[in-house]
Amino acid sequence: MNARPTAAGATRRQWILLICLFLLSLPAVTPRIYSSDEIQYFAYLRSLWFDHDLSFENEYQYFYDRGIAKSEGFRETFLERKTDTGRRINFGTIGCAILWSPFYLAGDIAARATGAPADGYSKPYVAAVAYGSATYGFLALVLAVLSAKRLGFNGFVPALVVWLGTPLFFYMYIAPPFSHACSAFGVALFIYVWLRVRDDWSTRGLIALGAAGALMAMVREQDAFFAIGPALDLLWPAANAGWQTANAKRRLTAAVAGCVAFLVVFSPQAATYLILNGHLGPHASVGHKMNWMAPHALPVLFSPEHGFLVWTPLALVAIAGLFALVLPPEGGSYRRVGICLLLMVALQIYVGGSVESWTVAGAFGQRRFVALTAPMVIGLARLRALPAQRASASQARWGVTLLVVLCVYWNLALIAEFATGLMDRQRLEPRKNAYDAFVTLPRMAPSLAYRYLFDRASFYKHGS
Repeated sequence: MNARPTAAGATRRQWILLICLFLLSLPAVTPRIYSSDEIQYFAYLRSLWFDHDLSFENEYQYFYDRGIAKSEGFRETFLERKTDTGRRINFGTIGCAILWSPFYLAGDIAARATGAPADGYSKPYVAAVAYGSATYGFLALVLAVLSAKRLGFNGFVPALVVWLGTPLFFYMYIAPPFSHACSAFGVALFIYVWLRVRDDWSTRGLIALGAAGALMAMVREQDAFFAIGPALDLLWPAANAGWQTANAKRRLTAAVAGCVAFLVVFSPQAATYLILNGHLGPHASVGHKMNWMAPHALPVLFSPEHGFLVWTPLALVAIAGLFALVLPPEGGSYRRVGICLLLMVALQIYVGGSVESWTVAGAFGQRRFVALTAPMVIGLARLRALPAQRASASQARWGVTLLVVLCVYWNLALIAEFATGLMDRQRLEPRKNAYDAFVTLPRMAPSLAYRYLFDRASFYKHGS
């Protein structure tokens, strides 16, 4: 009789622990902007908030004049070239600005209250965006836990593992003004809404799903491919039973309502495309770097220098968990969900392998795959739920646990190497980085801890 209260109490304690860990981690957030991608996403918010337009020249000039925009070709790309409508180019989207806006308001209030320059650029504004990204990254983990719970799995430990064992950590704390933490949130929200509405596919539910999908696509355009998974889930039974059944017609009607909701919520991005580029869609140069035959699909996974599974081997364990969801021993109650999640993963590999700049050289890890945060949590949660009745199964579980611990350490060690300059930031060098991870870094641990606590700015001097 006490099992249910005990389970509820354990769940409550897990939530309290997760929230406390996040709050304690907030001092680790780095409130600075230093890359062209970060400047582009920040420029949307600053321009709309202070100038009430989408003209980014003054934002770009500000960061260029102060030496913050140091990447090669920044001036030529963003201060000399123009779009067909005479605006400065911006390859980003408006979704991050929408998500950051409540935090930016808090930053504006803080700037005016403390006497900091109320110009949209000063420290309170940048800090607001940085802490906003960290918050959205954490909310992505929360939504992933709730999604796993919808499928009958406990996702708390997997969420902690994905938090520490993937580039999400880097883009929450080291480089938060990138779009990737917000991307993880947008996709996690979309997946959670999908798992909530798929029981009856009501019109109201599909309207919510369409709105969540629009927000997801406004944060990062390639995330729109995640919508194909729930679309398959929605249409699968109707395709099998025939399109003339009452249930199929009801689903199609609800799907139309969901599409309308998508278009309505996506309208700010559509208007942005027209104002900036003169057409619906990103700047033409974005299309030029896409090869839809996905010639880089295998390298984007397995390249020793740039491969997703080399940078983030935890992903391989998580994907194995999604396969376990497809073939569960209890009869396959969520088999279709597993198939759809694997399809989402495959589509992200396809898109990542279609980009000519697939190496994302100079970035930490294969950052475009941070959007897979929620599927990875679900996959790991499924693995933890596998029965371990026999001795061999129990030994296998201990082996998987050890592998996961090593994957988490590998990610954290690479972050430390990246921050300290031990790593060649243009590519991974597996042998050297492994030696530094397990030999050099432990020796440096005391000095690194001191610098992190009392001289964090030293990590950002001279490119280190």
